[in-house]
Amino acid sequence: MLSIGQPTVAYFSMEIALHPEMPTYSGGLGVLAGDTLRAAADLGVPMIAVTLLHRRGYLSQSIDDDGWQHESPVDWNVEEYCRELPERVEISVEGRKVVVRAWRFDVEGCSGHVVPVLLLDTDLKENTPADRVLTQQLYGGDECHRLSQEVVLGIDGIRILRSLRLDTLVQFHMNEGHAALLGLELLDERAKSLGRETFESDDVQAVRRQCVFTTHTPVPAGHDRFSFDLVEQVLGRSDIFNMHEVFCCDGELNMTYLALNLSHYVNGVAKKHGEVSRHMLVPKDTNHHYDIDHITNGVHASTWTAVSLAELFDRYLTGWREDNASLRGVLAIQPNDIWEAHQIAKHRLVDEISSRDGILFDPETITLGFARRATAYKRANLLISDPERLKRIVERTGPIQIVYAGKAHPRDDEGKRLIQQIVQMRHRLSPEVRLVYLENYDWELAQMIVAGVDVWLNTPQPPLEASGTSGMKAALNGVPSLSILDGWWIEGCVEGVTGWAFGDSTDATLADADRFARDADALYEKLEQVVMPLYYRKRDEWLRVMSHAIALNGSHFNTQRMVQQYVQKAYYEI
Repeated sequence: MLSIGQPTVAYFSMEIALHPEMPTYSGGLGVLAGDTLRAAADLGVPMIAVTLLHRRGYLSQSIDDDGWQHESPVDWNVEEYCRELPERVEISVEGRKVVVRAWRFDVEGCSGHVVPVLLLDTDLKENTPADRVLTQQLYGGDECHRLSQEVVLGIDGIRILRSLRLDTLVQFHMNEGHAALLGLELLDERAKSLGRETFESDDVQAVRRQCVFTTHTPVPAGHDRFSFDLVEQVLGRSDIFNMHEVFCCDGELNMTYLALNLSHYVNGVAKKHGEVSRHMLVPKDTNHHYDIDHITNGVHASTWTAVSLAELFDRYLTGWREDNASLRGVLAIQPNDIWEAHQIAKHRLVDEISSRDGILFDPETITLGFARRATAYKRANLLISDPERLKRIVERTGPIQIVYAGKAHPRDDEGKRLIQQIVQMRHRLSPEVRLVYLENYDWELAQMIVAGVDVWLNTPQPPLEASGTSGMKAALNGVPSLSILDGWWIEGCVEGVTGWAFGDSTDATLADADRFARDADALYEKLEQVVMPLYYRKRDEWLRVMSHAIALNGSHFNTQRMVQQYVQKAYYEI
């Protein structure tokens, strides 16, 4: 057995961003998971993580001349970054024995503490060709394939932990519902330990004391649901449906409700998201209301702070990596020093844009950034929905540059059409507005964009933004947000101090088209009347906003504070 210490919390996530060269994540959920583990390592929290290996990653994105997204796999060298463990466990999938192994990746904190990560892998010669690719690609395949992946993550994840003889594990944290079947394995374990073949209600209560669940999205597509026939086909058992109140919701197995039913602590990822989740997650066939708290997300400060800003913090705020709250001291740094550090990051982004697309951006022009998953509710096209008005704003207030990036899921044609619309708009906006869509958005590109733009734009349709962490990354770099009041920005926005809000997020009676038009009008108004005049004509006031973005938002919306809240509110016996 390979020694990995004695962790107390096992953190399960379908995707985790562990290293820029390891494409084991698709976007915000995986990046948050990675930032969580990096913060836990910094703080010395006794934790171990479980995920899938994803040998072919999520997708590599290319965009053709017409603006259409194309996808290809991302292969990487597993042995270069991970160590294979000797342990093997088994699971029955559709009546076939599937053997699973784990690879280990270590997340080391600033104090030297290590959080080990186990990446589960079915690519073994003992398995059938179909089973060897079960863990190969993130979010790939049909429903049967997806359920089989979640069986491996949840059930085999517990089994591989047991094979390592980690007797001190007392909490199992499910980062989204993908890992909810770990609860079934814990129920089976308890029943067997008591000499029974089936679990009972008392077992459910015991398992609940061991589990924590974080839900991340109010969008229905983010909650995996499987028919009973498919569950029986894959798992080969129907006995679980005898406990209807735990495993069944609206006539199917809903992984979110399974996680809810088997967790003693449940949280949304922002204050507003906690409220939305309490209203949303009420099964139709019951009057049950779940007790859902909130712990607002954060980002890992030292990962997302540009080198030029980090060097500045090192000079004036010794120990900021160990104590992110000390970033409040940024207000004592000369604003011009922050501006110079920001301009270094901006020049780096400008150079990257030139090398990738041959488009010459001007470092002196206000640059807006929008980079996140391309899907309809994010409304990436809000800023460019009235190109003639945007041009008039330029004529009245000064030039604008816009940096877009983000991948659409391979089956999300609506998201792909949004990308295409933005790419095609580039020619219509030129020459008054420079616009670029940078393809193959990933960890390293995100680092450049969040630090190199001047304003971070976020335009979701309320209340569908659970949290949103990209604006938090921008804030660490002195980049204020211009955002709809949804997700974390409800908590982070101090108007005119940390950034700006626009739009009406409270009127639930508006049709989507009417809300879109109203929000676009509000965005243009705030951009023309407030943001751009401040940038071009009141630089001292602009610098104060940059400083406060770091001091107020950067010091609070980080995973160090977030993990400490999980330890205080959710984890037992830490």
